[in-house]
Amino acid sequence: MMRLPWFKYRAPTSVAEAARILAAEGAQAMLIAGGTDLLPNMKRRQQTPATLVSLRRVDGLKRITNGTGLALGAGLTLTEVVNTAAVRGKYLALWQAAAQVATPHLRNMGTLGGNLCLDTRCMYYNQNEDWRRAIDFCMKKDGEICWVATGSKRCLAVSSTDTAPALIAIGAKVRLVSAAGEREVALADLYRNDGMDYLTRRSDEILTEVSLPDTDGWKSVYWKLRRRGSFDFPVLGVAAALRAAPDGTVEEARIVLGAVSSRPLVTKAGDLLVGRKLTDDAIAEAGEKCSSAAKPMDNTDLDLYWRRDVVSAFVGYALREIRGDDMRAIRMRIARQAL
Repeated sequence: MMRLPWFKYRAPTSVAEAARILAAEGAQAMLIAGGTDLLPNMKRRQQTPATLVSLRRVDGLKRITNGTGLALGAGLTLTEVVNTAAVRGKYLALWQAAAQVATPHLRNMGTLGGNLCLDTRCMYYNQNEDWRRAIDFCMKKDGEICWVATGSKRCLAVSSTDTAPALIAIGAKVRLVSAAGEREVALADLYRNDGMDYLTRRSDEILTEVSLPDTDGWKSVYWKLRRRGSFDFPVLGVAAALRAAPDGTVEEARIVLGAVSSRPLVTKAGDLLVGRKLTDDAIAEAGEKCSSAAKPMDNTDLDLYWRRDVVSAFVGYALREIRGDDMRAIRMRIARQAL
């Protein structure tokens, strides 16, 4: 049985109090909300914080506010996000992404903010301590070599969050609060292409809110590839958001890939669609552009060459769904659930 290491536990009741604790404890403190990823990592000694600062009792992190768009508290569970009518009605990509995270039990615990800050993953890293010691550990934790690519100077652990690609495609922003103040950044700017230093959020900052823009004229979808129909992390995520004129001509488009690099990959494929209608040829070109941009590594499930080749197909599924094609049969075959 793997047991948790010893740690101090703090349970503030406000964001300000939590920020003061983080500032006082320094880099040895970590935030915990649902704990669905952090606690298993602690049992495997991948993360060993001296202090856990719980956000479960913090006021204000579960607010849902309507304005020109929608503001979601980072403490909302993924189940609460899925059950929010405004999310399903206006931000379908986010709803589909949240609905496909893990299992119902884990969605009842895991939070929106926690999924956005999810630790990067790798088959050489997500193992127990004895397994990792047997290979002399890895660059991400306790070692010096990235076993995915032994000549690499940086860690290649992969970003496996489902909600981040969907929210980036939608154009979301996040609010970060610390004892020194607060700032708002585009969600895409929260991530670095580095498996170790993968967030631009400072250790003393708390992600408190996700702001979604008005979606008039926009449509968005999310498609996920994994071996099983539940529980598994993505080996590919495709989020697409598009705004078209009344005649169907694309005016803006964004396509974001998940699980193919150490951060959600914002592609330039959407630019190929602007000024065109969603014809089969246009969709195929966008898919090929995304496939050439994707650089999956051999550090997660399924064959990496097949994962790269299938990118174009999944981009096609997403764009065809936005076009209005009936994708229910394909969606059921791939996702194993009606979305």
